[in-house]
Amino acid sequence: MSSSTPEAPRGQQLTDQQLTEKTAVVLTISDSCVRGEKKDLSGPAVSEALERRGFRVVARCLVPDEREKIQQKLIEMCASARLVITTGGTGIAPRDVTPEATRAICDRLVEGIAEQMRFEGMRTTRFAALSRAVCGVRGTSLILNLPGSPAGAVESLQAVADLLPHALELLEGRTEHASG
Repeated sequence: MSSSTPEAPRGQQLTDQQLTEKTAVVLTISDSCVRGEKKDLSGPAVSEALERRGFRVVARCLVPDEREKIQQKLIEMCASARLVITTGGTGIAPRDVTPEATRAICDRLVEGIAEQMRFEGMRTTRFAALSRAVCGVRGTSLILNLPGSPAGAVESLQAVADLLPHALELLEGRTEHASG
């Protein structure tokens, strides 16, 4: 990597091309989808919304509601995409462990993004207040937890989508501000 490319911690090595293009992966966290009892509707809905925003979705995966497996997949996916989106496992049910798994592997959290998603979500449903979704940074990747319902996931993504390109630029090290 060139000296102007930020160093990725913990052995993560994104290529220069991955650093500059808007790549994304979508992880659906769901025991029932993994077991084949339920069709994943959230992952495809989020992928489509990302593609409409100019992201190239390079992978979509199903992961059970198991903290260690979620952590492992998040680490793996941060090495191959700039934006890592999870859908599911953000509520208060006993098996909802996506926020804990995300926190465990992040270098830093970005509380404002999760707060914005909850704020906008509460305009549609009071249940958005029960979301424990987090957003964080691992190396030069941004991780964003979304709810498990297709509508909630897409609405949450839309609530913060305009922030994501700038956040990714900042993670690339492009911190200059336009004069004005």
